[in-house]
Amino acid sequence: MPGSELFYSMILICGTFIGSVSQVLLKKSALKKHDSIIREYLNPYVVTAYAMFVIATLFTVTAFKGIPLSLGPLLDSTGYLFVTIFGLIFFKEKLNAKRVAGLAIIIAGIVVYSL
Repeated sequence: MPGSELFYSMILICGTFIGSVSQVLLKKSALKKHDSIIREYLNPYVVTAYAMFVIATLFTVTAFKGIPLSLGPLLDSTGYLFVTIFGLIFFKEKLNAKRVAGLAIIIAGIVVYSL
């Protein structure tokens, strides 16, 4: 069912997006100075990020009910795009030639596979 496959593909991409957001929260937490080791691991950013990882995993498991296993890694690679965009926006990271080349290869792979 092609329509069904598109629906489940979108679920997987949403799960990847949620996982990417949780990575941003973990990095934000890592960049902060914490009073103790307990606070380093038990703070709102970290707890929320791990809860989001659980949700992302549930999305992924649900998505594989309707898409071929071979499509999963391809759609999951969109996470690299999300994380790069978030790095540019939230952490003011710079794009260098290697990153641009890597992203171009990822995008080309997604395009080639989808054709």
